Amino acid sequence: MFVSGEAGEASAETTGIIEEIVRQQVIEILTQCNDSAIRRGSRSIGVVDLFFLIRKDIAKTARLKTFLSWKDVRKTAKDTDEKGGDADIGAGDDPIGGADVPGAGGPTVGDATKKNKRSRIVLPWDVQSFYAEQVPEREDEEDEDEGEMNEATLQRLKAADERTKDMTREEYVHWSECRQASFTFRKGKRFREWAAFGVVTDSKPNDDIIDILGFLTFEMVQTLTEEALKVKAEDDIHKSKSGSEDSHQDKKRKRETGLFDPPAEGHAPVGPHHVQEAYRRLQKKANKPKVWMGGPRALQRTKIQLI
Repeated sequence: MFVSGEAGEASAETTGIIEEIVRQQVIEILTQCNDSAIRRGSRSIGVVDLFFLIRKDIAKTARLKTFLSWKDVRKTAKDTDEKGGDADIGAGDDPIGGADVPGAGGPTVGDATKKNKRSRIVLPWDVQSFYAEQVPEREDEEDEDEGEMNEATLQRLKAADERTKDMTREEYVHWSECRQASFTFRKGKRFREWAAFGVVTDSKPNDDIIDILGFLTFEMVQTLTEEALKVKAEDDIHKSKSGSEDSHQDKKRKRETGLFDPPAEGHAPVGPHHVQEAYRRLQKKANKPKVWMGGPRALQRTKIQLI
């Protein structure tokens, strides 16, 4: 929440509500992915099932593709360093052993760069998957979905830059640590128990599934916080226009500030009612109004919309 724009210290009740909303969302994701895997004829949830749920959000899908691509690059580079350590030591005795010489024993610099290149993820419903032969990728070629992703990413980076430009070194270190917060990093076992994996689905998730869920939960908290901040801003404007007692006292305190006055109060944090209203708005956007047809279908529970 702090990274997403919240300046104050959120209460335990507010964080508890957000945690319960995220847990409810994760259970709904696992339920829908399990149904999708059964329709595919698979017993376990796959990465494709998670992508299928967010396929309509082009920006989020592109960010998730980028996240998995760089994860694969880091994994490949780590494996290459571990396997190539002995070869580098042995090549140090030969004056040309580590050079990029045609016909030499080890891999060249071009091969290593090619192996560490970020690969493109192709989904089953993408046009590229319809053909057996794929067009070779070019260095200057950009993905069509990256334009929308970059626009949303640049907006968040701009907001983060505005927040951090006046921070001290200690404040920026704290902000960086909060930015690395995750539901899943080094908490795989606790996350499985928290998300009720054994109850919702019988399949054992792999590391990619856990990492994707960690990415999605971070996006959920960020979206909820941003929407809650909008609700709080509207609430503050309404209070200032209505001339409530709190706003009157604040104006009076600002007019009467003197040399020996106590320091001004800090930024009021987002409250539980702001988070609940933000969640209601996010659900309302997805649930489009439909004509009531009557009958038993009208009494069915409305599905939870994913954030």
